[in-house]
Amino acid sequence: MIVTGGRRNIGVAVDFTACSKAALRWALASLARPGDRLVLVHVKGSFQYEHGVANLWEHQGSPIIPLAELSDPRVSRIYGVAPDAETIDILKRAAVQKGVEVVAKVYWGEPARKLTEAVHSVPLQWLVVGSRGIGAVKRVLMGSISTYVVNHATCPVTVVREKGLPPPPPPSAATAASYYY
Repeated sequence: MIVTGGRRNIGVAVDFTACSKAALRWALASLARPGDRLVLVHVKGSFQYEHGVANLWEHQGSPIIPLAELSDPRVSRIYGVAPDAETIDILKRAAVQKGVEVVAKVYWGEPARKLTEAVHSVPLQWLVVGSRGIGAVKRVLMGSISTYVVNHATCPVTVVREKGLPPPPPPSAATAASYYY
């Protein structure tokens, strides 16, 4: 589903590594346009909060977190998110220069499944994920978050490879609506 006019929700999977920052930079440079909402989707592996909060957030994820709150260490600690200064700077500049609204949403659980759930729950019109380039053998044995998302998300998915990695194999028919960079 691609929205041709009006605000789009563009998701970027972030874990604040160099790989996810490359995906964030690509999304801002190549996809975001004024009026869009950039949704940082962060997935944490475990849920360690008091029982009432766990029941509230475990299945649906956190409430939408505005950039102003995300950059406040006290607020980000509530959600267990620790964006670094470089990422916050990139986001603040994008909000001003590109005219995009920047928000975040945190999920708890298995990253590949939670990223595809975010496509529906936010909802997202596009999702950008990074790829660490784990190689064909490890991908077959362990699976790949980006491969799972490309094959299960119901919106276009762009996989951004960290600079310096060899190009991926040509996409299969299952990934025809997705793009690798």
